[in-house]
Amino acid sequence: MLIDSHCHLNYKGLVEDQAAVLGRARGTGVRGFLNISTRQSEWADIVGTAERESDVWASVGIHPHEADAHADLGEAVLLKATTHPRVIGIGETGLDYYYDHSDRQVQRDLFRVHIRVARETGLPLIIHTRDAEDDTAQIIADEMGKGAFPALIHCFTASADFGRKMLDLGLTISISGIVTFKNAKDLQAVAADLPEGRILVETDAPFLAPVPHRGKTCEPAFVADTCAFVAGLRGTTKEALADVTGANFFKLFTKATL
Repeated sequence: MLIDSHCHLNYKGLVEDQAAVLGRARGTGVRGFLNISTRQSEWADIVGTAERESDVWASVGIHPHEADAHADLGEAVLLKATTHPRVIGIGETGLDYYYDHSDRQVQRDLFRVHIRVARETGLPLIIHTRDAEDDTAQIIADEMGKGAFPALIHCFTASADFGRKMLDLGLTISISGIVTFKNAKDLQAVAADLPEGRILVETDAPFLAPVPHRGKTCEPAFVADTCAFVAGLRGTTKEALADVTGANFFKLFTKATL
């Protein structure tokens, strides 16, 4: 039950031949795809893909890079979008202080908007965080204190300490193809030790192609390579880890059905 828990099927590099991209992934054993949005203008197309493809689901949300352009996005707009039957998650949202494409306070405020909607709907929050560990952890802890909500850290690349904090707060951690890179020893150690019930795998396609596909446009099919690599780190088989991560996906994204 191999699931690509985070991909961008409507991005350049994949959308031009989306049917073939999905076909290649299915050929490697991928059974489901969560198609992630980053700005409001994408929502209709992303949901449309999920309407056409029975094994594709959609998320709705605003990436921190896009926060300035959506500073006035209210909870009501997000709430309405989550009512679509193919929308199973909220995001990606979070904080990115590496690029600072949007004002940091606007990022933080919009992150909390997404959290409130996740709490109200029960749909999992898909969190992006880069060079913002302290603020991300503080906001999540503060908001958890107001009422629990399901969430995951996607494309985890942060410190082991941050990972432990997220696990303690009840979050799931998703591992991308970055784990296969030669210089990713710290991340490999984290991936090896994650609790069995709290790990997902993803591609973040069309970005971050794993070894042995470095330099190519990343495709959801490549989640099989990441799964195999992480399985080796954990002393198990690709098939066993696919079943574990697939079960974790459906446990977290309770609205998803095949």
